[in-house]
Amino acid sequence: VQLQASGGGFVQAGGSLRLSCAASGRTFSRYAMHWFRQAPGKEREFVAAISWSGLSTNYADSVKGRFTISRDNAKNTVYLQMNSLKPEDSAVYYCAAKEYSDSRNLPVADFDSWGQGTLVTVSS
Repeated sequence: VQLQASGGGFVQAGGSLRLSCAASGRTFSRYAMHWFRQAPGKEREFVAAISWSGLSTNYADSVKGRFTISRDNAKNTVYLQMNSLKPEDSAVYYCAAKEYSDSRNLPVADFDSWGQGTLVTVSS
């Protein structure tokens, strides 16, 4: 499956952004979808995940209560709604797909596909 992430931008602290990740090429509904982020000089870190069915979600502690992951299988798209953004949320955000998986966090090397990343910058 091919992934295309979009929706990043510049926002002030406390603001909101919605990221999208559009999939093509394979049956999207078979894939668990994850969001990761990577800040300059840091390792790529897990942000959120949603199972292939959409029934299960999982979040990093740092974003719980502020971010919401969702999917629309009819549109082959997964979303990440980010509210109450903080400067420490600034990073390149990547979507990733894992076939027939749930929302458990997985090692970066386990994923079948990655999107190209979209930059989120939060000013203080």
